[in-house]
Amino acid sequence: MRGGFRVRPLGGGAGCLGMILFSIVASVLLTVCVNVIARH
Repeated sequence: MRGGFRVRPLGGGAGCLGMILFSIVASVLLTVCVNVIARH
């Protein structure tokens, strides 16, 4: 993979929990953005 960005899973439960939290936050933000766009 080119570039400096490389997906590397963190070790242990902290990495798993972090990915779950990131997924939840991302989906919430996406839902809020869709609602704001739909209202206009």
